[in-house]
Amino acid sequence: MGRVWILAILFLAPCRSVWAAGPVPGTSGLEWHGSVQADYASRLGTTRQDKPPSGDFLLGEERLQLQLSGSAPQGGAGYFVKADFFRDEVDSRSDVDVREAYLSYAKGPLDLRAGRQIHTWGVGDLLFINDLFPKNYVALFSGRPMEYLKTGVGSLKTSLYSDQISLDLVAIPFFEPDQLPTSRRFFVFDPFRQVTNRAEFRPRHDLGNTELAARLYRQVLGFDAALYAYRGFFRTPSMEPDSMTAPTKLTMVYPKLSAYGASLQGNAVGGVLSLEAGFYDSRQDQAGGNPVIPNSQTRFLAGYQRSPWTDFTAGLQYYGEYMHRYDRYEASLPAGFPKQDRLRQLLTLRLTQLLKYQTWKLSLFSFWSPTDEDFYLIPEAAWRVTDELTATMGTNVFGGTRKTTFLGQLDKNDNLYVAMRYEF
Repeated sequence: MGRVWILAILFLAPCRSVWAAGPVPGTSGLEWHGSVQADYASRLGTTRQDKPPSGDFLLGEERLQLQLSGSAPQGGAGYFVKADFFRDEVDSRSDVDVREAYLSYAKGPLDLRAGRQIHTWGVGDLLFINDLFPKNYVALFSGRPMEYLKTGVGSLKTSLYSDQISLDLVAIPFFEPDQLPTSRRFFVFDPFRQVTNRAEFRPRHDLGNTELAARLYRQVLGFDAALYAYRGFFRTPSMEPDSMTAPTKLTMVYPKLSAYGASLQGNAVGGVLSLEAGFYDSRQDQAGGNPVIPNSQTRFLAGYQRSPWTDFTAGLQYYGEYMHRYDRYEASLPAGFPKQDRLRQLLTLRLTQLLKYQTWKLSLFSFWSPTDEDFYLIPEAAWRVTDELTATMGTNVFGGTRKTTFLGQLDKNDNLYVAMRYEF
């Protein structure tokens, strides 16, 4: 793989100067650029002997990212490719991550895209209600650049635009789950740790399992308003034991999900106001009596962001998850299992300060749940050394009173991460 990196650079480097001088015959605006980056993250303050197989390191990798885009001479048709060639030092392996690769066609009010794409919907800041596309939380919790939180997915997207209202339709035939922390690199809570016989059952690649998502959006009284609909599956797996009292086998499944929601965002009270809500219809447990499948929920958030002085921004969010059929959930929960709250609440705070002609960026993002009694802090400093080179240092700090909550289980995974990125 190291030879592939070198050959790719040697092959493309002379081409860039040619493309910069003018488009290649038969193309329009053909261009490319990329970056080289190194990312490392080490767990802090652990002396335990039963560490994960990766030891103290959550992340250790070098990446070469290449982006290539172009369009036909007459316009309309085009393509875009973004791929990472990387070396994972923790697992001692090299591979290629095709983050995006799609063909596009645009004519008048119609825009079509087919291939691997990253979709971003909703108005939440690191909180997702109607954005039901795959995420990589391993990347977030180990300090990779924020762009790696979103994962590309093979899909067909159709967009229709007009002055009154616009529509996005997305079809995803090949299901991809969220990437969550595992015991390979993280300390995580596992209620069935003694069960080693495990299997994963993902939705088959059948036409009937194609995920469908729609977004209808327009301006309403100066606000960006949108309606959403989704039919597919939960991207976080549920554990199904063969026995609740003495399990010998676990099966990871992805229950069926439909979701309907709305969002609103615009200028208000000297800042930016964001509102979003969604109803999650758990189609395999609408009665709410199956303890291993999530109940239907209503999720909502309210956020406000403003800049009280130059180069400083502050943002607050309140987020909630209200569980339906809570009485049936309580009645079906096996003895000894941790119980969720009827209303899970979460508060976030983002502070960002730019310094020295915006060459320094100091930021803090924090999660705190008064119901789960856990928290997550991300303080970070980024230095724009030159126009091409950026150095970043930060920490991921987790905590909680119980190891059974989402953030509390990560309490022993506090880590320091450093990264350098050169863009060309």
